[in-house]
Amino acid sequence: MTDMESFRRAVTAWAAGDPPEPPLEPLLAPSPDAPGGLAARLSVRTAVLLEGASDVAAVDALAARRGRDLAAEGVCVLSIGGAMSVGRFAGLLGPSGLGLRLTGLCDEAEQGYYARGWERAGAAGQEFFVCTADLEDELIRALGVTRVQELIEEEGDVRALRTFLRQPAQQGRTPRQQIKRFLGTKKGRKIHYGRVLVEALDPDRIPAPLNGLMATL
Repeated sequence: MTDMESFRRAVTAWAAGDPPEPPLEPLLAPSPDAPGGLAARLSVRTAVLLEGASDVAAVDALAARRGRDLAAEGVCVLSIGGAMSVGRFAGLLGPSGLGLRLTGLCDEAEQGYYARGWERAGAAGQEFFVCTADLEDELIRALGVTRVQELIEEEGDVRALRTFLRQPAQQGRTPRQQIKRFLGTKKGRKIHYGRVLVEALDPDRIPAPLNGLMATL
Protein backbone atom coordinates (compact mmCIF):
# COMPACT_ATOMS: atom_id res chain seq x y z
CA MET A 1 0.00 0.00 0.00
CA THR A 2 1.37 3.39 -0.99
CA ASP A 3 1.10 5.54 2.13
CA MET A 4 3.35 7.49 4.48
CA GLU A 5 4.00 4.39 6.59
CA SER A 6 5.40 2.66 3.51
CA PHE A 7 7.72 5.62 2.99
CA ARG A 8 8.84 5.55 6.63
CA ARG A 9 9.61 1.85 6.44
CA ALA A 10 11.52 2.23 3.19
CA VAL A 11 13.58 5.12 4.58
CA THR A 12 14.34 3.21 7.80
CA ALA A 13 15.56 0.21 5.79
CA TRP A 14 17.60 2.52 3.56
CA ALA A 15 19.24 4.18 6.57
CA ALA A 16 20.02 0.75 8.04
CA GLY A 17 22.11 -0.09 4.99
CA ASP A 18 19.56 -1.97 2.91
CA PRO A 19 19.72 0.15 -0.26
CA PRO A 20 16.28 -0.08 -1.87
CA GLU A 21 17.29 1.84 -4.98
CA PRO A 22 20.49 2.69 -6.89
CA PRO A 23 22.25 6.00 -6.34
CA LEU A 24 20.16 8.83 -7.75
CA GLU A 25 21.11 9.66 -11.34
CA PRO A 26 19.39 12.17 -13.63
CA LEU A 27 18.44 9.56 -16.27
CA LEU A 28 17.27 6.86 -13.85
CA ALA A 29 13.77 7.02 -12.39
CA PRO A 30 13.62 5.62 -8.85
CA SER A 31 11.77 2.40 -8.21
CA PRO A 32 8.13 3.18 -7.32
CA ASP A 33 8.47 1.21 -4.06
CA ALA A 34 11.79 2.76 -3.00
CA PRO A 35 12.09 6.01 -1.00
CA GLY A 36 12.54 8.24 -4.04
CA GLY A 37 9.56 6.79 -5.86
CA LEU A 38 7.36 6.83 -2.76
CA ALA A 39 8.36 10.41 -1.96
CA ALA A 40 7.34 11.49 -5.44
CA ARG A 41 4.01 9.66 -5.38
CA LEU A 42 3.14 10.91 -1.90
CA SER A 43 4.34 14.47 -2.64
CA VAL A 44 6.55 14.38 0.47
CA ARG A 45 8.03 17.84 1.03
CA THR A 46 9.29 17.78 4.64
CA ALA A 47 10.95 15.19 6.87
CA VAL A 48 10.61 15.65 10.65
CA LEU A 49 13.48 13.76 12.28
CA LEU A 50 12.72 12.76 15.88
CA GLU A 51 14.88 10.78 18.28
CA GLY A 52 12.28 8.18 19.27
CA ALA A 53 8.77 6.82 18.97
CA SER A 54 7.50 8.72 22.03
CA ASP A 55 8.43 11.99 20.30
CA VAL A 56 6.50 10.86 17.22
CA ALA A 57 3.48 10.10 19.42
CA ALA A 58 3.62 13.60 20.91
CA VAL A 59 3.93 15.34 17.55
CA ASP A 60 1.12 13.25 16.06
CA ALA A 61 -1.10 14.02 19.07
CA LEU A 62 -0.55 17.77 18.75
CA ALA A 63 -1.23 17.64 15.02
CA ALA A 64 -4.49 15.76 15.67
CA ARG A 65 -5.51 18.33 18.30
CA ARG A 66 -5.08 21.04 15.71
CA GLY A 67 -7.03 19.17 13.06
CA ARG A 68 -4.05 18.54 10.82
CA ASP A 69 -3.25 15.48 8.72
CA LEU A 70 0.50 15.82 8.33
CA ALA A 71 0.84 12.86 5.97
CA ALA A 72 -1.75 14.36 3.63
CA GLU A 73 0.21 17.63 3.77
CA GLY A 74 3.38 15.89 2.60
CA VAL A 75 5.05 15.83 6.02
CA CYS A 76 6.79 12.63 7.11
CA VAL A 77 7.23 12.37 10.90
CA LEU A 78 9.98 9.84 11.45
CA SER A 79 11.65 8.16 14.43
CA ILE A 80 15.35 7.79 13.70
CA GLY A 81 16.13 5.55 16.69
CA GLY A 82 18.43 7.92 18.53
CA ALA A 83 20.30 11.15 17.84
CA MET A 84 23.46 9.43 16.66
CA SER A 85 21.55 8.31 13.55
CA VAL A 86 20.51 11.81 12.54
CA GLY A 87 23.44 12.36 10.17
CA ARG A 88 22.54 9.27 8.19
CA PHE A 89 18.85 10.18 7.88
CA ALA A 90 19.56 13.84 7.15
CA GLY A 91 21.99 12.90 4.39
CA LEU A 92 19.52 10.55 2.74
CA LEU A 93 16.47 12.81 2.99
CA GLY A 94 17.82 16.38 2.93
CA PRO A 95 19.31 18.55 0.18
CA SER A 96 22.14 16.08 -0.46
CA GLY A 97 19.70 13.16 -0.84
CA LEU A 98 16.02 13.23 -1.79
CA GLY A 99 15.92 17.02 -1.49
CA LEU A 100 13.30 17.23 1.27
CA ARG A 101 13.17 20.10 3.73
CA LEU A 102 14.42 18.95 7.12
CA THR A 103 13.22 19.86 10.58
CA GLY A 104 13.12 18.03 13.87
CA LEU A 105 13.11 17.99 17.64
CA CYS A 106 15.95 16.81 19.88
CA ASP A 107 17.10 16.62 23.48
CA GLU A 108 19.33 19.39 24.75
CA ALA A 109 22.30 17.02 25.12
CA GLU A 110 21.96 15.86 21.52
CA GLN A 111 21.88 19.26 19.84
CA GLY A 112 25.40 18.81 18.47
CA TYR A 113 24.47 15.64 16.58
CA TYR A 114 21.62 17.45 14.86
CA ALA A 115 23.69 20.52 14.01
CA ARG A 116 26.46 18.42 12.47
CA GLY A 117 23.99 16.21 10.65
CA TRP A 118 22.22 19.22 9.17
CA GLU A 119 25.50 20.78 8.09
CA ARG A 120 26.78 17.63 6.38
CA ALA A 121 23.43 17.24 4.58
CA GLY A 122 23.60 20.79 3.23
CA ALA A 123 20.70 21.86 5.43
CA ALA A 124 22.50 24.19 7.85
CA GLY A 125 19.97 26.95 7.18
CA GLN A 126 16.99 24.74 8.02
CA GLU A 127 15.61 24.86 11.56
CA PHE A 128 15.29 22.19 14.22
CA PHE A 129 14.09 22.61 17.81
CA VAL A 130 15.78 21.75 21.09
CA CYS A 131 14.05 20.57 24.28
CA THR A 132 15.23 21.33 27.81
CA ALA A 133 16.26 18.69 28.84
CA ASP A 134 14.08 16.44 26.67
CA LEU A 135 10.46 16.35 25.51
CA GLU A 136 9.22 14.34 28.53
CA ASP A 137 10.76 16.94 30.82
CA GLU A 138 9.11 19.73 28.84
CA LEU A 139 5.70 18.06 29.06
CA ILE A 140 5.96 17.30 32.79
CA ARG A 141 6.93 20.91 33.53
CA ALA A 142 4.09 22.22 31.38
CA LEU A 143 1.48 20.07 33.11
CA GLY A 144 2.96 19.96 36.60
CA VAL A 145 3.76 16.80 38.56
CA THR A 146 0.36 16.68 40.26
CA ARG A 147 -1.53 16.74 36.96
CA VAL A 148 0.75 14.07 35.47
CA GLN A 149 0.10 11.85 38.49
CA GLU A 150 -3.64 12.35 37.97
CA LEU A 151 -3.27 11.30 34.35
CA ILE A 152 -1.30 8.21 35.38
CA GLU A 153 -4.16 7.31 37.72
CA GLU A 154 -6.74 7.92 34.98
CA GLU A 155 -4.77 5.61 32.68
CA GLY A 156 -4.85 2.80 35.24
CA ASP A 157 -1.17 2.89 36.18
CA VAL A 158 -1.43 4.25 39.72
CA ARG A 159 -0.60 0.92 41.41
CA ALA A 160 2.52 0.55 39.26
CA LEU A 161 3.50 4.13 40.12
CA ARG A 162 3.11 3.59 43.85
CA THR A 163 5.20 0.43 43.72
CA PHE A 164 7.85 2.27 41.71
CA LEU A 165 7.96 5.20 44.14
CA ARG A 166 8.63 2.85 47.07
CA GLN A 167 11.84 1.60 45.49
CA PRO A 168 14.97 2.72 47.41
CA ALA A 169 16.55 4.10 44.24
CA GLN A 170 13.75 6.67 43.93
CA GLN A 171 14.04 8.16 47.41
CA GLY A 172 16.74 10.69 46.54
CA ARG A 173 15.05 11.98 43.40
CA THR A 174 12.71 14.93 42.99
CA PRO A 175 9.04 14.20 42.17
CA ARG A 176 9.60 15.35 38.58
CA GLN A 177 12.62 13.05 38.20
CA GLN A 178 10.62 10.16 39.65
CA ILE A 179 7.72 10.66 37.25
CA LYS A 180 10.03 10.98 34.29
CA ARG A 181 11.86 7.78 35.24
CA PHE A 182 8.56 5.96 35.74
CA LEU A 183 7.45 6.79 32.21
CA GLY A 184 10.50 4.97 30.86
CA THR A 185 10.34 1.82 32.99
CA LYS A 186 8.02 -0.27 30.79
CA LYS A 187 8.17 -0.88 27.06
CA GLY A 188 5.64 1.27 25.27
CA ARG A 189 4.84 3.48 28.28
CA LYS A 190 6.75 6.52 27.02
CA ILE A 191 4.99 6.24 23.68
CA HIS A 192 1.58 5.96 25.33
CA TYR A 193 2.16 8.94 27.61
CA GLY A 194 3.68 10.98 24.80
CA ARG A 195 0.17 11.10 23.41
CA VAL A 196 -1.66 11.31 26.76
CA LEU A 197 0.36 14.24 28.10
CA VAL A 198 0.03 16.29 24.92
CA GLU A 199 -3.71 15.69 24.78
CA ALA A 200 -4.02 16.97 28.37
CA LEU A 201 -2.17 20.24 27.81
CA ASP A 202 -3.98 23.56 27.87
CA PRO A 203 -3.59 25.28 24.48
CA ASP A 204 -1.44 28.02 25.99
CA ARG A 205 0.85 25.53 27.75
CA ILE A 206 2.28 23.71 24.74
CA PRO A 207 6.08 23.52 25.28
CA ALA A 208 7.87 26.06 23.09
CA PRO A 209 9.98 23.56 21.10
CA LEU A 210 6.95 21.43 20.24
CA ASN A 211 4.83 24.47 19.44
CA GLY A 212 7.62 25.95 17.31
CA LEU A 213 8.07 22.72 15.38
CA MET A 214 4.37 22.49 14.56
CA ALA A 215 4.27 26.11 13.44
CA THR A 216 6.90 25.41 10.76
CA LEU A 217 5.10 22.43 9.21
